This record gives sequence, C-alpha cells and structure tokens, in this order.
Amino acid sequence: MLAYRQCHRRLWLEVHRPDLREDSAESEARFSVGHKLNEIARQIYDPRRQGRFIDVNELGVGRAVELSKNLLSERTVLFEAGFSAGGVLAFTDIMTPVVGRSGPSWKIIEVKSSTSVKDYHRDDAAVQAFVMRSAGMDYASISLAYIDKTFVYDSKEGYAGLLAQENLTKEADARFGEVAEWVKEAQSIVGRAVEPPVRMGPHCTKPYECGFYAHCSKNEPRAAYPASVLPRVQSKKLKTLTADNPLLDLSEIADDLLNDLQRRVKSHTLSNTVFFDQRGAARALAKHAPPAYFMDFETAQIAIPIFDGMRPYQQVPFQFSVHCVSRKMELRHADFVDLSGRDPSEEFAKNLVEVVGTKGPVFVYNAAFEKGRIQELAKKIPRLKKRLLALNDRIVDLLPIARTFYYHPSQKGSWSIKDVLPTIAPDLSYDELDGVQHGGDAMSAYEEAILPQTMDDRRLEIERQLQAYCRLDTYAMVRMWEVFTGKSTLG
Repeated sequence: MLAYRQCHRRLWLEVHRPDLREDSAESEARFSVGHKLNEIARQIYDPRRQGRFIDVNELGVGRAVELSKNLLSERTVLFEAGFSAGGVLAFTDIMTPVVGRSGPSWKIIEVKSSTSVKDYHRDDAAVQAFVMRSAGMDYASISLAYIDKTFVYDSKEGYAGLLAQENLTKEADARFGEVAEWVKEAQSIVGRAVEPPVRMGPHCTKPYECGFYAHCSKNEPRAAYPASVLPRVQSKKLKTLTADNPLLDLSEIADDLLNDLQRRVKSHTLSNTVFFDQRGAARALAKHAPPAYFMDFETAQIAIPIFDGMRPYQQVPFQFSVHCVSRKMELRHADFVDLSGRDPSEEFAKNLVEVVGTKGPVFVYNAAFEKGRIQELAKKIPRLKKRLLALNDRIVDLLPIARTFYYHPSQKGSWSIKDVLPTIAPDLSYDELDGVQHGGDAMSAYEEAILPQTMDDRRLEIERQLQAYCRLDTYAMVRMWEVFTGKSTLG
C-alpha cells in the first residue's frame, strides 16, 4: 500500500515486474539500518527473549499468515506477524499482549529508523489498523517507535532509551474509510494489463528513492537544456515554473527570473562555453600563500550508536587526507584511516593536528562540514581543544571561490568537486577508482570493515580503496588551486 501511496506506476511494477527493480546503494543502506534497528527493538520490547519471530522469507506469505494467527493464543510477544484481509497484507514489527477493559488485546508497534514521525508513517499505521480490523483482530493501540536523537549510548546500559514512541491509534482508526478507498483504487491499478503512464517527478525520490527509477527514466522525454540545472532555486515563482517539468528548457526561462549565478549557468550552458575569471580567482587566493594544506574528511553517519558517548546519526570521522604545498612548491601527502572498530575520534584528532602544524592556510571544499566535525572533536577531546579550534581558524573554503569564478557547462549546475574536477583535470576521474567512488561508498565501506566477521584481507582491501578515494579528494583541490592561481607544484 505504501508503494501505491508513492506512485501508481511503482505499485504496478512491484506486482508485475519486480525484476526491473534496482535499489540504490543508499536504499540498501537504509534497509540495513532498518534490519539492525528491528533486532535492537526486539531486545528492548522482549528483554527476556521469550517472543516469537515469524520469518516470512523462510515460511512464505501464506504459512507466515497462518502461523501468526495460530500464535495469537500463546499471548507472547510476536515479531513480524502477518495478517491479510480484503486482498491487503500487513506485517507488524512488534505485537505485545495486554489485558484491557474488554479482555485480552494487543499493542502494535511499528519501528522506524527516522528521528521523528513522518506523514508516510501515519499512512502506514492507518493501513495496519485497516488490515487488523478487517481481519477481525482486536488491538488496544497502534504506535510508532522512532529513534530518539537525544539518546546517548553507554555500553554498560545498552540501548534502553534509544526508541521514543508516539500513539497513533485514534488517528489510524479515524482513517478507516480513507484506507478503504486506497485499497479499492490500488486493486484497480494492479488489475490493469499495462503499467500506468505516470510521468516522473518529485514522487520518484520522496519519501524514498524508487527502485524503478532507471526503468521509468530511460524513455522519459527531456529538454535539450533542462531547467533542472539551475542552482539554488529559491524564489516561489521560479520553483513553480521549474517543478516537475522535465521538458522545460533553459531558453524558455526569462533572465529577470534568475539571479546572477543562475543567469551565468543559463548563458554558458546554452552557448556551451566556459566561464573562468582566473584573475579574480588568483586575487581571492593571493593572501593564502604556501605553506598550504588541502584537507578532506570521511565520516560515518551511523544511525544506531556503537561508541560510548555517541548519539544517533552522529558523524564519526574515521579518515582524513592532507596534501601540503611547501613554500618551495613541493607537494607531499599524509593520511589517516582507522578501521579497528574502536572509536577513532581521539587518534583521528591527534594525528590531524600533527599533520597540519600551526601555520598556513588549510583549504577544504565546503568548510561547514569539516569545521563542524572539528568543533565536535574539540568538545569531545578537551586536551586537544585549543589546537583543534586554532586549526578551524585557518580553514579556507575553495567552494565559494569556485562558484564565484568558474563554471563549465558539463557541471550541470553543480559545484561538487566530483563535477568540477573532470573539467579542470581531465586526466583524473573518480569513476576509475576501485570500490569507493563517493562519500556513500566510503561510509558503507567503513561499516563493513569494522564488522567482527570481516576478514583481514578484505579489511586491507577496503583500507586501500578508502585511501585512494580520500587522497583524490585532496589532490583534486590541489589541482583546482593550481588552475586558479596559475602556479604549479613539484612532486
């Protein structure tokens, strides 16, 4: 039903052409977090480990539903119990038995890896209520458990307190008629002989990226110069004009609707020319003379904390790369990566302040990220606070300089370093890297590497891939700096 709520075409494809589904690495990572969180929820809601888990993958849908029905009489905690009514199937994350005024009943709890209750979670609860009631199932409440972002992990206490809970019973009950209409329309859609002709739009990625994106987009008509390349669209009028309109061409948008940056993107995209104010870029960088450092971090944003003092979804820096250009224009490199499975924070910070010294500009690309991580480390590691905050004072952001003085039409409105690099250094490419090619890959690689079951040779391979990726990030900044300043490094 949630596929139906996102897109009618997705629902039809889920039923008739599941072979076309291609989940992204981000989607796979989200699924993995969900599985881990459900395992922890079972510990929280069934501390005595007396509950029953119904494995639909092992049993199949029919047997899982039948077993769920039979287990109701045992009055124990049930995990992934399945129920069917009116052609709709629902699996509950957790069911706990209770005794209410009218006799034995159940509390139903859906577990989500978000840090708040979303509208689509409310839809999910409404569907659960509809299926339960239609199947003749009595329940006392339907609640949503989600991650409490204020939770701080303590290995001695475990995960008690990780989940907050909101009761959605009244709201879900009140939507019975609404869900009945969804069911009727969804069944009509599934019964069609061909997939519905739904145009692509924001629903393709909200609330989640659809696994059929590649299938739906391959024959989608596009403008020669799509308006989607316009950066930082904030005005209401421009948003309205460009939203969900893949056929809108840049040439159709009046200049008076655009700011200076957007006009530059439009002009150089349509003319296929490069904008480069080299003098302006060199002037902006002139006061930041070598010795200069070029720094990049890799972090893991882990949903479920694993280190003492860690919060949910807190960024954990586990790797850095630093290129240094000396006064003699000599280039050297240093890096750090910790895949031990222990909290890398202190070793990361200690090595970082040693590598960057105390003098010279420290170039980064999108300073808010690195500065934020350094401030967190300074708070966490008091003995290094002064040196870390002094490092923050030396940071120079290359991103606004690139955005102000350089644009190549192949960037397609993006100043991501991965989009800029091929235009200034065609000999370098992230696509040629093995295994780790972007930040999401790096995060997944770290989480794999610190698993106890990961073999040493695989961990070494991951370390090599991470080092190559992070090193390219900082070398890309060096090459950008060379192009902008007109200088050349040695080595």
